[in-house]
Amino acid sequence: MTLKGRDLVTTQDWSHEELLAALDLAVKMKGDRYGYTNVLKDRTFFMFFYNPSVRTRQSFECAATELGGHAQFLEPKSMRLKTATTAGETIEDAARVMSRYACGLGIRILEDKVSAYGEGEELIREYAQWAEIPVVSMAHDKFHPCQGLADIMGWIEWLTPGGGFDPAAVKGKKLLVTWGHGALARSLCSIQEAMLIGSRFGMDVTVAAPEGYDLDGEIIKWTHENCKANGATLATTNDVEAGYKGAHVVYSRNWMSPRAYIDGEFQKQQEIEKALKHTDWICDAPKMALTEDAIFTHPMPIDRGHEVTDDVASGERSCIYDVAENRLHAQKAVMALTMGEVKPE
Repeated sequence: MTLKGRDLVTTQDWSHEELLAALDLAVKMKGDRYGYTNVLKDRTFFMFFYNPSVRTRQSFECAATELGGHAQFLEPKSMRLKTATTAGETIEDAARVMSRYACGLGIRILEDKVSAYGEGEELIREYAQWAEIPVVSMAHDKFHPCQGLADIMGWIEWLTPGGGFDPAAVKGKKLLVTWGHGALARSLCSIQEAMLIGSRFGMDVTVAAPEGYDLDGEIIKWTHENCKANGATLATTNDVEAGYKGAHVVYSRNWMSPRAYIDGEFQKQQEIEKALKHTDWICDAPKMALTEDAIFTHPMPIDRGHEVTDDVASGERSCIYDVAENRLHAQKAVMALTMGEVKPE
């Protein structure tokens, strides 16, 4: 098996064996953080940000540096790119030229930088079509694969008895993905990636949300197929408390409704106003008490007081900072396997 040259647009594109290889290397890199400093020596990784970030830019820059390379920050406004309304360089030309310079390309495109759900996915896959270097999604409107890897890595670390890292520790455990009200109109990427990778590792998945907040039907179908293949189950509910019962991992996060785009415009303010009406959809201590001593997880940034209360987010069963740290290690592993000369063991 080799991952050299592979794109990572969603974890669903990689086999279970390939995901395990990435996680295995990420764990090794976490234990020996500065032991891989020649993997991308003197090489450049392009980071193409349509949307700003906190952890994504920091973690990818640190990852490139710790692998001996360099991460270069790029923005559309600093490049002459063709759009629907302006002349400029096509994706084909940009991707082919970038391939002559860098060892890999990361792209981040979310919410207000697309005019309809799915456009971000289309853009990244078009870059991947033309690029001769690996293309990695740094989060787009449908998927967030590096977050998914960091998530499952953190849940395994927390749920492995006696410490260590045993992927089988999450099999049969219940993952609750629950909508949270808030002042942010967020994309579906992290939520949908969590459902996919959790189900790939045999977790029972429950999705809880108010009526009107349905997720992508195709991702629901894939999650169901993953669950079926791994002896797990998928359930959905509109009951704010029902999903918590028996949960081992609770993922409370806001996401936009299917009506977020109208006539090519992102309806951010309307989405926020609509979401803030559902004040009972918050992860708090009484709801967590219904679980099987569940851990709380979130990709951050957290809308505290809306998606989750402070006592849960900062509580003893919160894994948010471990998952955030794991972004670094998971991304180093992905970059080493796809852009360097490191081969899976």
